[in-house]
Amino acid sequence: MDVLVDAFSELMAADADAFRTKFRKMAADPFAFYRGSACLFYADMATMEDQWCDEKTSRVWIQGDLHAENFGTYMDSAGRIVFDVNDFDEAYLGHVSWDLRRFVASFALMCWRKAFSDDAIGELITVYLRSYLDQVDAFTRSDEDRSFALLKTNTEGAVHDVILATATHTRLALLERTTVVVDDERRFADLPRNRRLDDDEREKVMEALTRYRETVTPPRRRRDIAYDVKDVVGTGGFGIGSAGLPAYNVLLEGYDQALENDVVLSIKQGNVAAPSRIVEDPEIRNYFEHEGHRTAVSQRALQANASQFLGHTEIDGVGFVVAELSPYELDLDWEDLTEPDEIRPVMEQLGKATAKLHCVGDADSDHSLVPFQMEEAITAMVGDRREEFVADLVEFAHAYARRTQEDHRLFVDAFRAGQIPGISSSSSQPVPGQASSGGSPRASEG
Repeated sequence: MDVLVDAFSELMAADADAFRTKFRKMAADPFAFYRGSACLFYADMATMEDQWCDEKTSRVWIQGDLHAENFGTYMDSAGRIVFDVNDFDEAYLGHVSWDLRRFVASFALMCWRKAFSDDAIGELITVYLRSYLDQVDAFTRSDEDRSFALLKTNTEGAVHDVILATATHTRLALLERTTVVVDDERRFADLPRNRRLDDDEREKVMEALTRYRETVTPPRRRRDIAYDVKDVVGTGGFGIGSAGLPAYNVLLEGYDQALENDVVLSIKQGNVAAPSRIVEDPEIRNYFEHEGHRTAVSQRALQANASQFLGHTEIDGVGFVVAELSPYELDLDWEDLTEPDEIRPVMEQLGKATAKLHCVGDADSDHSLVPFQMEEAITAMVGDRREEFVADLVEFAHAYARRTQEDHRLFVDAFRAGQIPGISSSSSQPVPGQASSGGSPRASEG
């Protein structure tokens, strides 16, 4: 609880209701708790000896929160629908093994919900790790790491299906869900989560948008837009990871004056990346202007062909990341994958996606923080210990999943007992005569 309160105290003070909702969602099960507690994972990594890193592989671009539900589709700057990692809020530099450990532990937790045996879970994690190493090795023999992508032409099973489903989405459908047309002009709908801005706040957002335009990368093959603003609303961070983060949506005139081509930008306050809490390298910390800059730069480093709308800005001296609210983003749905045989090809493809993620953020990228070839560094670090590497991470996945299940229980007990400062509601405070913790009622006797 000390780790969680230390990590989230400022945001909890700013929006206690949002964090009460976040913690209610985290209480649902161990996997939900794990998704929302990356800071706890890194506090544990700081105390653990890591045999799977060396001078180079301990200082590389990582996604930072690589759990099973952070994979899905997006449309890249070339107009391709790509299956890849699709969340970079926690991206930073650190041990390459941290991403792999975080993913395999999350997968073990998710499969526990599906009642898979430990042997089945271990076998599927082995598929993932071997696929990862195979793809890294393939990149050492070619220059394809930046052009490699999982597309509809080279995928199968559930991954192929989510790419095909994404292709049926349209910008117009997104606009119809979030906007209305009034007097031949499109504007945001008055949804419960939206709020109208006063003149002063709107002016701040408009000034921030002007600064943002200086940070975007011009499109190479796609049409540009004029960035003429039609409407602006305040909104908020949604999902377990974004609770309490201020945000705005901006409606722009699209590629032409047809109403179906309008573009929605999300301007969301950047948060402190969980890995940065244990990485003390001042060169890394000083490289970033603010958390919005850190998020945008990290995504460009890890994605190779990021959206043309990705950028950053500041509002009142605080960093914000800016991205398109895209209709072409769809998460991989694990719910209907109920048997190991259905998941095996998915794990093989996730291994390839993770290898690509790590290997693009190296000396070939437009930054100076990783001045070497990642595929060569990873291959040298693992060396002839490939089977030991796989076995060790499988063992870690099982052990850390069990640790998380126990941590989840402790978290729920503390939350129910009103022991989270500033968050627990009055209705959750201990009732006189009852136990003051989530333990057995016997604890209050005698």
